[in-house]
Amino acid sequence: MIRGDDILAAAAACSRLLESAMAADWSVPVPGLDFTVASVVAHAANGPLWYAVDLWSGPADDAAFELTVRRDAASAALLVSLRTAARVCAASVDAAPASIRGYHPAGAADPSGFAAMACDELLVHADDAARGLGLRFAPDADLAGRVLARLFPWHRPRDDPWQTLLWANGRADIEGQPSQAGWVWHCAPLADWDGQQPAFR
Repeated sequence: MIRGDDILAAAAACSRLLESAMAADWSVPVPGLDFTVASVVAHAANGPLWYAVDLWSGPADDAAFELTVRRDAASAALLVSLRTAARVCAASVDAAPASIRGYHPAGAADPSGFAAMACDELLVHADDAARGLGLRFAPDADLAGRVLARLFPWHRPRDDPWQTLLWANGRADIEGQPSQAGWVWHCAPLADWDGQQPAFR
């Protein structure tokens, strides 16, 4: 099960990467994406922030919040925002009863589903930022494997859970395996999974 401590661990890994590049130009584009480094970090911070609220708003898309991290903020402010959003999401997940469900387009997620999505957002977008900055990002393989198992239970972790998680998110290729562009998460409780890989978006 993915919990708040895992979100904090993912954020800490992101922070270590980004702290090493505070003097770099974050306005550079991320290869292959319609993001700059700054905007992808803002997006990575938005995910946990939204999930903290969505978890408590119920399984229908009924809330009227408008929460966002500014893409034009300075790199130091973006890093503070990312860390803060992760802490808020971790606290939200850990305070929630297991029975609660919140809205997500991929399914009514439980606390573990929101925690796993927050980790996925943080880790995958940190890798996006790393590619834009010409750096290498290598988070904890165990965490990557557990996020993969929670959100993509139809994929086995193979020899490198982190590379498999990137592949599952359409960010990497694995020899002999089809592209995962158009991927979708299973964020509802694992007990609700029908054992099949869902259709691509």
